[in-house]
Amino acid sequence: MAKTSRSLPQTLRHYLVNPLALGYLGVVLAVCLWVAVDAFHASSSGDASFAGVWAVLVTAPTSLLVPFTGPVGLMAIPFGAVVQAFALGALYRYVTERRVHGTENGVSGA
Repeated sequence: MAKTSRSLPQTLRHYLVNPLALGYLGVVLAVCLWVAVDAFHASSSGDASFAGVWAVLVTAPTSLLVPFTGPVGLMAIPFGAVVQAFALGALYRYVTERRVHGTENGVSGA
């Protein structure tokens, strides 16, 4: 069967809308919300917090490749999250489509 070419939004949707990629993005969102709440609480109490490091670590190693610092460097977090969710989605699609195509042909991986 010939593969059809997809536009960029269709390709992104194909790889980002699956349980593994959406679960990862949910974890990143939960960590970022926790960091925001902790930062608000730390700023009101005058105490310093390293909670912001978790937002970078949960999206590492991709977020660590962005060479900017300061407020512009915060763009590394959503960039890293989307890139890694895309990679996880591609892996998920590869494994599930391989399993489906293997059983259609009567070939089993086991």
